[in-house]
Amino acid sequence: MLLKISKPSFAILSILGLSACTVVGPDYVHPEQRPLPNDWSVEGTNSDAQKSQQKLHLWWQQFNDPTLNQLVDMASQQNLDLEAAGLRIVQARSLLGISTGLQYPQVQAVSGNLTRAYVNDQGVNNAGLSFDAGWEMDVWGKYARGIESAEAGYYASVASYHDIMVTITSEVARNYINYRTFQERLLLSRRNIEIQERVVNITQVQFDSGNVTELDVQQAKNQLFNTKAALPSLEVAMKQSRMALSMLLGILPNEVDALLSSETFNQQIADYETQFKSSNRKPALSGNDDRSIVPHPPQLEKQVDANLVMRRPDLLVSEMQARAQSAKIGVAETALYPSFSLFGSIGIDSTVPDGHSFSFSDSLTMAIGPTFKWNIFQYGRVKDNIRFEDARFQETLTNYNKKVLQAVNEVTNALDAYDLYLKQQSLRLQSVNSSIRAYNISMTQYENGQISFQRLLSSVEKMTRAEDSYASIKGNVANQVVALYKALGGGWEAQTGKAFLSESVAQQMIDRNDWGGYLDEQGRQLPDIYIPTPAEKEQQEDAQQEEQQ
Repeated sequence: MLLKISKPSFAILSILGLSACTVVGPDYVHPEQRPLPNDWSVEGTNSDAQKSQQKLHLWWQQFNDPTLNQLVDMASQQNLDLEAAGLRIVQARSLLGISTGLQYPQVQAVSGNLTRAYVNDQGVNNAGLSFDAGWEMDVWGKYARGIESAEAGYYASVASYHDIMVTITSEVARNYINYRTFQERLLLSRRNIEIQERVVNITQVQFDSGNVTELDVQQAKNQLFNTKAALPSLEVAMKQSRMALSMLLGILPNEVDALLSSETFNQQIADYETQFKSSNRKPALSGNDDRSIVPHPPQLEKQVDANLVMRRPDLLVSEMQARAQSAKIGVAETALYPSFSLFGSIGIDSTVPDGHSFSFSDSLTMAIGPTFKWNIFQYGRVKDNIRFEDARFQETLTNYNKKVLQAVNEVTNALDAYDLYLKQQSLRLQSVNSSIRAYNISMTQYENGQISFQRLLSSVEKMTRAEDSYASIKGNVANQVVALYKALGGGWEAQTGKAFLSESVAQQMIDRNDWGGYLDEQGRQLPDIYIPTPAEKEQQEDAQQEEQQ
């Protein structure tokens, strides 16, 4: 039996066959990797790469400071910038849902009316109810490219969350190190004030005995008051670091105090102060003196795995932005071609004179058929729009290359500064030990009348400056380690699979609106969006080929 198809039905089937025939516009290609410094490591075994990545994931734990670990963990859960970034992920996911929904009939509406009109003083009533549906078929890939752009935007929002996490983690570590550094400098200043007060008392006794002039007493007091005057600046800097931590943790400053004053750390401070109980100062033991309250940074490797740099989340943000913009070129190009749609309507419509009842028995209306629309004579507007989107795409590629260069510079600067600060720390340590030794000798000799007061005063001043400088340089070394791990984009992968939005915030939103599965426990988990670099893809392909052989 032959199946007869009417002409309208044949036209509809023909248009359906055209849907999704082609997707115009360029397909996105990963930007060519820029050359990296020659002294960076670009080759290594998989085990070496895994070890480097593991160190990078939880790099702050290498400081072996429980308080720092606690602060980073709290920041990852309650930092307000991270919360805002998590909400932007929800927004991007909603936009992706909108773009996906445009593949289906774009018009689905139920409408109705009830009107009363007068014609030549005669009242007429009209009632109607209809359901209309319209579907613009994705013949040229406009909606497919829209989904591609929205999906890239969603991934960019997730990568942006990771990038903010990297920044937040490094800022928590940096401000914590600064807080401890200023705290140690304050302790040193107060201990040196005690020494200088002792010198003032000794000088006063000598003056009362007629052994020295009042000039010695006033010079000793001048040095004492200068050291005391430096205390408020250190206290202000320490409080500023504490305030910065309170902002990063999303809590009040007094709550930070409780975190920074644990029993373990109070014992550490007590141990640190024992070195001042003797009449003679004890020299620092080494660059990793356990008596120091500045966190001890890990020893950094001399070579950097170049592939780690290319995993920075800000680079992924730039690449996803380029990918989203590339798809917009295709969306713009679809305006060069005609669009094809299917339209259908079914309803009832009845008009009766005033005083008569509506009758819908013979008022059914139905219409269905294809339509097309082609914007012609656009006077170059469509092509100029395509050129605009293409230029923006090229700009995103330029921004990506700029980000890569910036990453290289940040890593190189951090490594160079780390090496120089290490050298400076070693020299400062020798200076501290020499100054402490000189002070102990000068104090003994001054009490025995073997040297002048000026030499004693000079040794006290040099010891005070040397110890303060050494405490500062220890903080600088630790901060350069933080700067390097930040430049490498360390820490973001530790958040994969964790919630990007707290349960309390999600519940507030659910109470206001129907969020479906967007905000349930699984919907709030950070997806793994890592895209391997070209070098890693090549390694993966080589490994697969070796397995097949």
